[in-house]
Amino acid sequence: MRFLLSLLLTVPLALYAVVLLLLGVFQRHLIYPGAFRSPAPASSREAPAGTQAISLETADGERLLGFWRPPAPGCAVVLSFHGNGSRPEPAAARFAGAPWRDRGWGLLAIAYRGYPGSTGSPSEDGLIADAAAAYGAIAARAPGAPVLLHGHSLGAAVAVAAAASVPHLGLYLEAPFDSLAAVAAARFPYLPTGLLLRDTFRSDERLGQAGGPVLIVHGTRDRVVPLSHARRLAERGGARVRLVVLDGDHVSILGAQDAEAEALFRPADSSATPCRHASAQAP
Repeated sequence: MRFLLSLLLTVPLALYAVVLLLLGVFQRHLIYPGAFRSPAPASSREAPAGTQAISLETADGERLLGFWRPPAPGCAVVLSFHGNGSRPEPAAARFAGAPWRDRGWGLLAIAYRGYPGSTGSPSEDGLIADAAAAYGAIAARAPGAPVLLHGHSLGAAVAVAAAASVPHLGLYLEAPFDSLAAVAAARFPYLPTGLLLRDTFRSDERLGQAGGPVLIVHGTRDRVVPLSHARRLAERGGARVRLVVLDGDHVSILGAQDAEAEALFRPADSSATPCRHASAQAP
């Protein structure tokens, strides 16, 4: 009987320890699933219409794939960061089209380190370094162009982190979470995720350092990142944050507020550098 009781206690503890070990070792496979999938065939990585594929180097020597469209003279650029299971092509195609193209906006959408087309392995510090490299690439290719930081899901956290250290027009966040730590705690309520998680992406703490107007768009039926995350993030940001709640899920909301976002973040034309729109846009 004593042996049986010991066994009943030992087996669950051993299984729990195995789960903790697996989460500790493979957590970045869960956080960055797009980086651990088979690379897409080269033929499917063609630059979306109106953009060109570029390569940019990070401060720590990684090479990133990006899709670039230059702004019309005097106009602004959207710097877009994709979600953890996505890639940059959809955002590049989206921001190369209406209404952004019609107002002369340029764009840069990058593939994070470790994702198909880019070198390295993903991490929170690494993705923030990627964002800095992308911002630097815009400054080099379109000197003086104002930059709007956009992100979806994980990309929203990258945008918020970038906004804390660079000048920008504002933050356009779709389906953001307030912190990856909170997402993990909800997914694994019986595990000490606070101790195990290496990448926490605390947007709730960083938003106060970011400055500028913020537009948050979230869906009522989002089962990946619940709407409560957007509400908490909006509360943290205060009066400068506008929260738009749509009847949609984690993906269906993408682009639904683009016309409103373009008008909100469009910089006023300066007499010194007038923004000439679609007719002046480089091909």
